Amino acid sequence: MNFALYRELLAVRPIRRLLLVGMIARIPHSAAGVLLTLHIVLTLGQGYAAAGAAAAVMTIGIALGAPWRGRRVDTAGLRKALVPSVISEAVIWSIVPHVSYQWLLPLVFVGGLLTLPIFSVVRQSLGVLAEGDQRRTAYALDAITTEMVFMIGPAAGAVVATSGYTTIGLTVVGAATSVAGLFLIWFNPPTRSPEESRESAQEQRHAAEVAVVAAAPAHLQEAAAELGPAGSSARAGLRGKVARNFAWFTATVAALFAVAGGAGMVLSGTDVGIVAALETGGRQSEIGIVFFFWCAASVVGGLVYGAMHRPVPPILLLLGMAALTIPMGFAHDTWTLALVSVLPGLLCAPVLSSASEKVADLVSEERRGEAMGWYGSALTAGVALGSPLAGVFIDFMGPSGGFVSVGVAGVLLCLVGLVLQQRRGRVTA
Repeated sequence: MNFALYRELLAVRPIRRLLLVGMIARIPHSAAGVLLTLHIVLTLGQGYAAAGAAAAVMTIGIALGAPWRGRRVDTAGLRKALVPSVISEAVIWSIVPHVSYQWLLPLVFVGGLLTLPIFSVVRQSLGVLAEGDQRRTAYALDAITTEMVFMIGPAAGAVVATSGYTTIGLTVVGAATSVAGLFLIWFNPPTRSPEESRESAQEQRHAAEVAVVAAAPAHLQEAAAELGPAGSSARAGLRGKVARNFAWFTATVAALFAVAGGAGMVLSGTDVGIVAALETGGRQSEIGIVFFFWCAASVVGGLVYGAMHRPVPPILLLLGMAALTIPMGFAHDTWTLALVSVLPGLLCAPVLSSASEKVADLVSEERRGEAMGWYGSALTAGVALGSPLAGVFIDFMGPSGGFVSVGVAGVLLCLVGLVLQQRRGRVTA
């Protein structure tokens, strides 16, 4: 292991500034999950299944919006792509805490659809600023800073919510995220290397030529479509273009997206499980203790993984994290839960940094923004599944059901993935 890699990486000013900006920008939304959950449970008087459903609706919005947002960054540039997020964050999150549960659902969906894409932007920019083996360390550092955020955000959100200020807290989340977006627009980190930028300019000129052709009179296009072979060629060309656009989406990349989805499911279910376990026992003020141990363990795991010379397959890291989450369901007090959370926590950052590193290695810069958007969609789709899954089992079995349900589901997903990998290896051999 070479921990000097961190010193070398942080000596690069653009990387150091990007990591700092990304960390600050993530803090508001890291508190939003706990705030939204406790707002629905405590202020609106709904159950944890309803809170999980709201979280799922929001993350489905994020999952649908992330690829479009990533593609928008690729084509229009970062600054233009972030403008809708800056506006929506301030507007929507100032309305959400003042409406009923029925109106809250569509609002959080739109909020998720237009959420500030800080995750994909930071990862995409790190893929440009760091090369080769530096990427593992860079992505590990990003995962570490994310965990530090989750030491601060959820604990602060829990304190605000249990003090009866969920309305103010959710409004502050929107305003703070909007300000973070403005700062990101000002900073404008690179999302493509100079060589790729030149290629992008050529693509845009080609797109302009295509637009001129598309602007021809409608009856000429209809006539061309009726010519048979020519129309078929045009359709074949369109299909070929679509195929080229998604040429980066290989079976290996799809497997990485599955790992991201599984990680999101386990992490979101654990998140809801921690809140439910302590709120049910009347220990809401101690939520921050468990989050601190859980996230601190992830920081340690990320530091160790980033200093390693060889990567570890993401699916094995996810298998370990999911299996070690199950024992959290059998903890009966705050400190036991905090200590048991250390074991799965050690693998949180390595899972995410390992999967991100592989995606960056496999996808060219030309499509990396879109790929990272789909990666974010897979992660948030897992979150969308994990929250209601844990919520249903919590309502049915008690707080332990959340940890056990997502842990077992994560283990099964990994076992299926390993079996498919083994069969695929036999076929190719």
